Amino acid sequence: MKLTILGGGGFRVPLVYGALLADRGEGRVTRVVLHDLDADRLAAVTRVLAEQAADVADAPEVTATTDLDEALRGSDFVFSAIRVGGLAGRAEDERVALAQGVLGQETVGAGGIAYGLRTVPVAVDIARRVARLAPDAWVINFTNPAGLVTEAMSRHLGDRVIGICDSPVGLGRRVARVLGADPRQAWIDYVGLNHLGWVRALRVDGRDELPRLLADSDLLGSFEEGRLFGADWLRALGAIPNEYLHYYYFNRETVRAYQEAKQTRGAFLRDQQAGFYAEALRPGASALDAWDRTRAEREATYMAENRESAGAGEREADDLSGGYEKVALALMRAIARDERATLILNVRNRHTLSALDADAVIEVPCLVGASGAHPFAVDPLPGHATGLVCAVKAVEREVLAAAESGSRATAVKAFALHPLVDSVTVARRLVEGYTEVHPGLAYLR
Repeated sequence: MKLTILGGGGFRVPLVYGALLADRGEGRVTRVVLHDLDADRLAAVTRVLAEQAADVADAPEVTATTDLDEALRGSDFVFSAIRVGGLAGRAEDERVALAQGVLGQETVGAGGIAYGLRTVPVAVDIARRVARLAPDAWVINFTNPAGLVTEAMSRHLGDRVIGICDSPVGLGRRVARVLGADPRQAWIDYVGLNHLGWVRALRVDGRDELPRLLADSDLLGSFEEGRLFGADWLRALGAIPNEYLHYYYFNRETVRAYQEAKQTRGAFLRDQQAGFYAEALRPGASALDAWDRTRAEREATYMAENRESAGAGEREADDLSGGYEKVALALMRAIARDERATLILNVRNRHTLSALDADAVIEVPCLVGASGAHPFAVDPLPGHATGLVCAVKAVEREVLAAAESGSRATAVKAFALHPLVDSVTVARRLVEGYTEVHPGLAYLR
């Protein structure tokens, strides 16, 4: 079975390959093709993968190419993990937004809109190529903003594109762990959009254990989201939000923390990973050792500004092991082998949330098998959550419309309608700032 990874020179690709090395089941991936526009990054990651596979019998064969059509042709699965504009682009997204006093995070607020505007045209081109060159392939989208990009690709691939994220998995695992439950045996009632969802129940043997957690201040203070949001706010919500909702619920504090930081997250990763790629290509150096060290530092500093502003402390060791590669492997196995699995995924809404139309991509538990991912029926969201989900989905639709039409006015509208952008004037300044620094936005007229 052939797996193509777009963005194959990306830093997290070794996580995926490590999961593939551990898969010894029938119908496993035997060939991995890495595609990237940067040949040096491809070479560095290929070295890491070679070291990972050094002592593994029958490891999947790895090849690398800068030719997109060659990479896609005949693929069974395509992982889309591209970053249009690179980490330098992410750093600019943050800088331009913070200069206007708004959030520049890569998936939330102004930064997410800027990233989406330059990513959607590329993702749509990829979707069209997949439909032509590998019509039977399943596309698993890692590319951020994951829900928005998945929806853009679904307009050309239908249900054969599925978005994944490790945030809901990590949240469910932490809640289950605190309650003494096996996350594999628990039903996690999670619903929303990507980076905008809530755990509303955690059922074990049919019993909802979440009220027990919400009633116990000590338990709430023992895991990341409890420390990040605070016990009182979680009780008021009656749910456990995805960590990214901290940007909404504590926006002023978070923006201030980002403005006061010595370096934004994007700038930190840009510099850190430049060091990794240089070391990985150095003759005689262990590319895998360099990758391991860099990954440990990357994970430990994840959402550091949010945790600092909330006084949440350091991340726990159990939360430093990644997870999205496990979701990807479970999804791929469920489809390829018809091994039924329940996974939280980004898929078309159909009739799951009545407040949204059928084609809107949402993040929700799905039953996965050979026919793809099918969302479970869920209870409606409460009014405050429905309002936020509908507002952000409306912004996503404006981003898609701007990307399709090239309308600068529509791009301004997308920024202005976002809950975390507080002025049409600021929205206009953001569009001006982003078009100045991103050549990929030259299509906006």
